[in-house]
Amino acid sequence: MTSIFEVSPQSLAKEVAASLKEKIKPPTWAAFVKTGAHKERPPAEKDWWYIRSASVLRSIYKDGPIGVSKLRSRYGGSRNRGVKPAKFRKASGAIIRKMLQQLESSGLIAKKKDGVHKGRVVTAQGLSLLEKAATKLAKPESNEVRLGPAKSSFSLGKA
Repeated sequence: MTSIFEVSPQSLAKEVAASLKEKIKPPTWAAFVKTGAHKERPPAEKDWWYIRSASVLRSIYKDGPIGVSKLRSRYGGSRNRGVKPAKFRKASGAIIRKMLQQLESSGLIAKKKDGVHKGRVVTAQGLSLLEKAATKLAKPESNEVRLGPAKSSFSLGKA
């Protein structure tokens, strides 16, 4: 089975987002909000909620147990302040919190409270979803022509 670290994170997020469309639904306000104070406009992509949710799921698998605060820092960015120097701003907590709630209600992540370490971790169902998408991406397309090593007729010896 292919690991999720062997494929591109962007293509994995798009692949997982396609299967998340059946499990979660963006809130009505998602079409109008910016993803953080560092952004000037809302996302232009229509499916941004699903892609970000898939990315959050991958981040939880990679760094879990992880909470809202760390995810806000991960998805934050530099705010353009005109002539003043740019400053780092965290991403929107409401968006990440709502995504975590949806992923949790669909059974892909679960809360973990284990002494010092608390946050969300990926469940077996979530891990299965990520690994299936990674395996699908790593598998070569059946209609592609795979070329073997080139065979050369050139030789240095006498003919």
